[in-house]
Amino acid sequence: MQATATVLVYSDDSNTREQVRLATGRRPAPDAPVVEFVECATPAAVVRELDKGGIDVCVLDGEAVPMGGMGVCRQIKDEIFECPPVLLLIGRPQDAWLATWSRADAAVALPVEPVEFASALASLLRGRKIVSA
Repeated sequence: MQATATVLVYSDDSNTREQVRLATGRRPAPDAPVVEFVECATPAAVVRELDKGGIDVCVLDGEAVPMGGMGVCRQIKDEIFECPPVLLLIGRPQDAWLATWSRADAAVALPVEPVEFASALASLLRGRKIVSA
């Protein structure tokens, strides 16, 4: 059996969620597990999915409306026990300091650049203990 990882993707924009899926592909790196996605378009859906458990990494859109990924990140880092690592999608590279404020584990700029994104996601997945399915 092959190990799989579950990645939660939060954005109110379906195009951004698609960019994340396409940049990840089946797996973000040869030594990373196969990825399955859980997509959320609202902050409430993010919290609901995290409460269920089983999420290995969260990808949050910092430009999402009505609540950006930075605010969602800070909230889940405070409220979710053993919160999974967060990869934040930021509007400008200059916003990296805001990603630090939100307690994100990594940040990449929008639009999603596939190589940079896959590398950041793979790095976060390597740090997680992924169970074989």
